[in-house]
Amino acid sequence: MTEPRGALLTGSVNYDDAEKTMRTVAEILGAHVRRIPDGEVGKRFHWIMFQPDVLGQAAGIDRVGDEPVPFPAGIDARPLRLAEGVEAGGIELPPLGYAAAGIESYATFVRLRQEGTIPAGIRFQVSLPTPVAVVSSFFAGQERAAIEPVYADAMLGELEQILEAIDHDDLAIQWDVASEMGILEGAEGYGAVMDHWWIGDVLEGIVGRLAALVDSVPGDVEVGIHLCYGDAGEKHFVEPTDTANLVRVANAVTSAAGRELTWLHLPVPIGRDDAEYFTPLGELVEVPELYLGLVHREDGSDGARRRIAAASAAVRQEFGVATECGIGRAPEGTTDGILRTHAEVAAPRR
Repeated sequence: MTEPRGALLTGSVNYDDAEKTMRTVAEILGAHVRRIPDGEVGKRFHWIMFQPDVLGQAAGIDRVGDEPVPFPAGIDARPLRLAEGVEAGGIELPPLGYAAAGIESYATFVRLRQEGTIPAGIRFQVSLPTPVAVVSSFFAGQERAAIEPVYADAMLGELEQILEAIDHDDLAIQWDVASEMGILEGAEGYGAVMDHWWIGDVLEGIVGRLAALVDSVPGDVEVGIHLCYGDAGEKHFVEPTDTANLVRVANAVTSAAGRELTWLHLPVPIGRDDAEYFTPLGELVEVPELYLGLVHREDGSDGARRRIAAASAAVRQEFGVATECGIGRAPEGTTDGILRTHAEVAAPRR
């Protein structure tokens, strides 16, 4: 069995603040990780669910329904729509919150590195959702085509602020790609079929958008892609049959992007330690760093090692370990154990 090397945290971590996330990750996984995120704390704990509260502040965007839909952390989960008679191109969105959070957390990162808590050479990781994720989740029908370029411009503006404020030698950007996989699979996502709104081939539309996002990150900043099948209540919106569609997307984006991808993350469901799931990975193009979501809290090191053995038979390059998705929604008190499992099943990074 191939021993994995290194670990990746895909984003959210179930702690109350960024400093605790960084201190704990540095202590447990400092020798294993190349990057440390801030844990997506506060209202970011559940990925994009706070975005309707942000976008609903814009003139020209209304909430659907008269009564708030309560969600943890004081979030109102009601979806969004364009106000009657409003042209999407004229809407000015408020700050999305990603740049402000990243810049604030980076100051904590620098302080902890200066005091020796975070080892030298580790970068600060900022995880960002794709515009497709937010648009597909909170808008409906043809309004998605109208609002997508507006939201995409706003997200790229958030990225630009991050690039201006954070030393490029310290920075790593991860694009979180979940809704796209649901659209490609034609999944039943939270009560409705996940479908596309662009003209033409579904995969081409996904790949073109992802390649553009990869290319929006300058060459002196690391960039990664986290492919995902959702994580609502620690469950996917669809269980992948195998890794074939993950490989299709990854290979196509790698080919279409103008710059090199620094790392790629692919999920592995807890029940899949069979050859059939991993066999398509034999066709995956080589990337500088590959991480597989082999770690699950429910079965710890033993389960991870079963999945590692199955993956080793198919994967043609060295790989590291990760969870399927972030661990921000893991039950309280389980996070340290999940982090330690990474260290138990993988060798330190070189």
